[in-house]
Amino acid sequence: MTQTDLRVERDTDGVGRIVLDRPEAKNALTIGMRDGIIHAIREFRVDPLVRVVLITGEGDAFCAGMDLSASTVSQAAEPGFNPRTTSEALRAGVQNFIRELWELDKPTIAAVNGAAVGPGAHLALACDFVFVHPRTRFIWSFAKWGLVADAGGAYLLPRLVGLARAKAMLLLGEGATGAEAVDLGLAYRCVDDPDALLSEAVAVAHKLAAGPTRSLGLSKRLLNTSFESDLPSSLELEAHFQALATSSPDLVEGMAAFRDKRDAKFTGE
Repeated sequence: MTQTDLRVERDTDGVGRIVLDRPEAKNALTIGMRDGIIHAIREFRVDPLVRVVLITGEGDAFCAGMDLSASTVSQAAEPGFNPRTTSEALRAGVQNFIRELWELDKPTIAAVNGAAVGPGAHLALACDFVFVHPRTRFIWSFAKWGLVADAGGAYLLPRLVGLARAKAMLLLGEGATGAEAVDLGLAYRCVDDPDALLSEAVAVAHKLAAGPTRSLGLSKRLLNTSFESDLPSSLELEAHFQALATSSPDLVEGMAAFRDKRDAKFTGE
């Protein structure tokens, strides 16, 4: 991975930023970029100064999926090809960055500045808040290639848009753009001015970074696991997480700020 393929940055307000920076290839992921994303998320997880993660792309595309030259599926017709290499590559690669984002105990934001294709779409949709503009496009082409949806798409999409619409996206290749993505539940906000997309996403990132990071992360986990939990299990986990939240200095600060009728100054501890 060259320095221009992926930029990993930290600002002074608690936001860690991952910028896909391969605009000449619509930010299609190389193996180095894929592994760099995984490494960056893991670094942000343990960095107390990073309280929110923001992902975006350089140029007019967010991410065109995996670069074919880096994909094992492009080797399927070659003599001696072992299909097992595909499943192992998925486990070590794109499945990893989906899992890292979904399980990260800090808020995540995607500013989808253009086309997001297949695994590139799922990279964005694994984030907690997805910003789009009118020319943003989510595209699924697995069926055109004769492939199964990967990078967590079959898990993420039904939870976001419902089973019927998810089938239309993955089996029929129906996509979504701009405000339509918000209406369907794929995105949080459509920013009318494409030039303002990143600044609006950063503003929300700073708002989240100023929040009680520990309790935000616990609430995120409680929400994400609710699809696999029954009510008694969810309530039990809620009680456990609330106990953890009461051990944070941010609770003391939040209650004091409420009494004093002022804005809380959370530390994220």
